[in-house]
Amino acid sequence: MNMQNYCSSPNETLPEKSDPGQVVLVLQGGGALGSYQAGVYQALHEAGIEPDWIIGTSIGAINASLIAGNSPQNRLSRLREFWKRMEQSPVWSFRHVLPDFNEKLSYWATVTNGIAGFFRPNALAHAGDSYPLGADNAGYYSTAPLERTLTELVDFDLVNQCTPRFTVGAAHVRTSQMRYFDSRDTKLGVKHIMASGALPPAFPAIRIDGELYWDGGILSNTPTEAVFDDIPRRDSLIFAVHLWNPSGAEPTTMAEVLNRHKDVQYSSRIASHIARQQQAHRLRHVINQFAARLPESERNSPEVRELASYGCPTRMHVVRLLAPQLDRETHTKDIDFSASGIMQRWDAGYTHTKAVLQRKPWVGEFDPLSGVILHEQMEVMPEAAK
Repeated sequence: MNMQNYCSSPNETLPEKSDPGQVVLVLQGGGALGSYQAGVYQALHEAGIEPDWIIGTSIGAINASLIAGNSPQNRLSRLREFWKRMEQSPVWSFRHVLPDFNEKLSYWATVTNGIAGFFRPNALAHAGDSYPLGADNAGYYSTAPLERTLTELVDFDLVNQCTPRFTVGAAHVRTSQMRYFDSRDTKLGVKHIMASGALPPAFPAIRIDGELYWDGGILSNTPTEAVFDDIPRRDSLIFAVHLWNPSGAEPTTMAEVLNRHKDVQYSSRIASHIARQQQAHRLRHVINQFAARLPESERNSPEVRELASYGCPTRMHVVRLLAPQLDRETHTKDIDFSASGIMQRWDAGYTHTKAVLQRKPWVGEFDPLSGVILHEQMEVMPEAAK
């Protein structure tokens, strides 16, 4: 294996691990739902599991930067500090007597005032939809507060040491192409994180090297593909953290329609993506085993060597962690920055991940032709989320 394609030097011997290969943490976009990802990381951290590679989109990129941009002993406290800054605290609270009204109040407080450490309203965006805001300011909110927050909480010198490797996804505005910015190949800064979370029309596109980028979630909100497409491939234990439920009941009200629509839109057809990857990697294993059964004289011919190069012996275990749907959850859940919403999702991520780590479903005997093995979480719900 050519280690020059990785963060370690070509002469470095990688230590053996009890886990099957590199540990990869993949984080979806989903706004306020991202506090679930922080709980997932807490459980991994307490178990002594630090990711070798973190891939994120939107809020997933922000959480990932807080992990990659801090030393292991400071990562959890930085995540807590960030999410504390994200809390929306309305002047008036009716949480104990009128919870539904309280949630609406929190929603309108966010829409009207923004989040102090994240985004603030752009008054000029309401001057008319033809008002010339300029390409760098065309959004209903400004994300200048997020830039300050990330600059204070993330050490980008650490990010660019590539331990862990860090990848963020963004959508190129002019070409509609997905772009993965990778610390293995590119020096990353705060603009890369902001670009990954620049969801239109709320937030303006972010310019990097003269080009504008939007939130990667509008093209691929589940960046697991970056692991599958990586060259050369490596045995991997992938914790794929999903904030949007790909499966759900038929909606019977307009509120349920709006809620289900967002889940369908942002879950990024993950089930079909995984199924295709399982098929592709199975074929790679078939090619690899078939080539091994050829006579040596045939196996070493240039033609067969070229064909055999499409084979691959690597195995990827995908552990899918799925954020729960909370009581009274609506289509506005991704801007539910209430303290209770953040806490419940954080606790759910922590509980789910601890249960998975206890089971270790990636340990055992598996079909030798299976290159991608999916492990679904067993539903374990913390009391606060019920």
